[in-house]
Amino acid sequence: MWFISGGIFFGWALGSNDAANVFGTAVASRILKYRTAVILAAIFILLGAIVEGQEGVKRIGELTTQTGRTAFITVLAAGITVTIMTSLKLPVSASQAFLGALIGMGLITDADAIHWSEVLGMLACWVGTPIGAALLALLLYPLLARLLLMLHLNLIGRAIFLKTALVISGCYGAYALGANNVANITGIYYKNLSSSLFWLTLIGGASIALGVLTYSKNVMLTVGSRLVQLSSFSALVAVIAMAATVHFYAQFGVPVSTSQAIVGAVLGIGLLKGVKTINQRTVVRILFGWLNTPLIAGLVCWIAGKIFL
Repeated sequence: MWFISGGIFFGWALGSNDAANVFGTAVASRILKYRTAVILAAIFILLGAIVEGQEGVKRIGELTTQTGRTAFITVLAAGITVTIMTSLKLPVSASQAFLGALIGMGLITDADAIHWSEVLGMLACWVGTPIGAALLALLLYPLLARLLLMLHLNLIGRAIFLKTALVISGCYGAYALGANNVANITGIYYKNLSSSLFWLTLIGGASIALGVLTYSKNVMLTVGSRLVQLSSFSALVAVIAMAATVHFYAQFGVPVSTSQAIVGAVLGIGLLKGVKTINQRTVVRILFGWLNTPLIAGLVCWIAGKIFL
């Protein structure tokens, strides 16, 4: 079972880059301590992976045919790519890294073994993720603002309410991420090398949680504070929009990016507040990461495949 180690590394890389986004806005706005945030994220990511991650694992498992060696190289290449982007403090899509690596491997072995219709469907979902999260944020912001006014809270009561709501929504976001993204980590092993959905979701969820706990701070602060300056209320709206978007795709077994969802939600709020509040330089850096992630992953996987296969 040595080939599972590639998935574990990829899960760690995903957790270090993607998973902490569920609490990034709360930490950046100083509503929640970083240590508390990552512990809660790790717990609910694992829970989401085990409870609702099986559909995605099955779908990815049916996407291509792999051997132990090719599966190991594919997820290892994806993990290396995400780690590089994390070191640059860029939120990227682990789903894009995985698919880029998968295509890179297909160019070496058998491109016809990849179900391209499924790939095109996933690409459409990736485009819809940040757009959907932005639109949802635009919708939720005035609705939740009105609800908050109806509660007639004083300053202390408002602060307590927002902190509690941020913790709850962050936990939901972590759950949704685990349910959605565990497929990226161990889905490649399903049917090809293992048929145990429980163990695949457990291993995948645990590896993502480990990444959150050990190496997630830099990307968390990039999304939470350098893209748009967020108030506690804005942070709440962004997290809810992100979580609902990712959880929606989890119901169909399509792994999408929490980074893209949270960035879309934060940009949606930025549009409400005015384009001048958006850090355009950070937006360009994030888009650079998104566009280059599948290309880098594909190249890394192709080179590794040429050397070791």
